[in-house]
Amino acid sequence: MERTLVILKPDAVQRRLCGALLERFEHKGFKIVGLKMSVVERALLEKHYAAHAGKPFYKGLLRFMLSGPVVFAVLEGHRAVEVVRGMMGKTFAFEAAPGTIRGDYGISNQFNLIHGSDSTAAAEKEIALFFSPAELVEYSMDDDRWMASD
Repeated sequence: MERTLVILKPDAVQRRLCGALLERFEHKGFKIVGLKMSVVERALLEKHYAAHAGKPFYKGLLRFMLSGPVVFAVLEGHRAVEVVRGMMGKTFAFEAAPGTIRGDYGISNQFNLIHGSDSTAAAEKEIALFFSPAELVEYSMDDDRWMASD
């Protein structure tokens, strides 16, 4: 099974969407193996968004992510990275298809509700950045055998 990191950003928290968004992933068949809420330290965010340093939106992105608490979730399931990214929708709400998280809930290009790892390598790195191994739970679900057949 594959794992991915999801961050419900400050706008998702402030708009009381965390439960609805996590429910979508659970209904799709993903298992939550790590979950926590925190206000992220600037140094940790700078490390997470290092690839964007120097870009025009970087300072605003950090300011936004520091503006309030976020929810971190590690999701596990078949093709987790690809499927979760598809469920999130395109980055900008006006481009996101109806039925996706950003398409259904997005109202801003700057505040886009959610982050999801963009590759399995990124997922491993991001999960390790925000979760210790002790914070991730291994368990089985009764419906695991029904979630993937390939």
